[in-house]
Amino acid sequence: MEKNVVSIITPVYNAERFLKETIDSVLGQKYTLFELLLVDDHSTDNSLTMISEYAKRDERIKVLQTPKNSGAAVARNMGLEHAKGQYVAFLDSDDKWKDIKLEKQITSMKNNRYSFTYTNFEMISEANEVMKDSVPLPQKLSYHALLKNTAIACSTVVIDRFVHGDFRMPEVRKGQDTATWLMLLREGATAHLVDDVLGSYRIVKGSISSNKVEALKRTWNTYRHLEKLPLHKALYYFTSYTLNALKRRL
Repeated sequence: MEKNVVSIITPVYNAERFLKETIDSVLGQKYTLFELLLVDDHSTDNSLTMISEYAKRDERIKVLQTPKNSGAAVARNMGLEHAKGQYVAFLDSDDKWKDIKLEKQITSMKNNRYSFTYTNFEMISEANEVMKDSVPLPQKLSYHALLKNTAIACSTVVIDRFVHGDFRMPEVRKGQDTATWLMLLREGATAHLVDDVLGSYRIVKGSISSNKVEALKRTWNTYRHLEKLPLHKALYYFTSYTLNALKRRL
């Protein structure tokens, strides 16, 4: 692993509508010591051509492709396998970052000796209109606190692999990000908030992340089948999760 380098992992599947904005938000970072691993999951649109053109223009961009369409978890794990950096960051192909995102987050991690951080974010529409400003997030989250409040957005996370080691995500189609944070925090770590709006989370009509019922199912599945919580504990944490999700929406 290369010290101070941030490996940014972005799964790509039929993302040509927003891909340019996403990649440009990375290339515009004030913190320039990064590599961007774009993992195409067998897109049927122009995504692979787009990311290949970017890779020709900037050597920090690496293009990978899954053997077959397998979902975001498999794509992210391929990125993790090729990542060279001390730090790992995740960015979805329809989200984007503020230009100070990495600089502020890495500085906070170094100054405070944090190994796992997340940030505030705004919600934007497909037309880049701000739909919801940042909502208050917990200043820190332990394993049990995260079970009650799944407040960590994947595109805001940075993890120090010098501390947490080389990890992989559970290869499930939905909820692999929260399951990964739980896996890391279960070992006794704490995730810390960098309390600034450093990214934009895009609400795309019809996407997995925009479906509220699917989000409930995904979280329940995480509790029962990935975390293997007993029914009474799963019900307790699921109730807390639902209440906290409602608070964020109001």
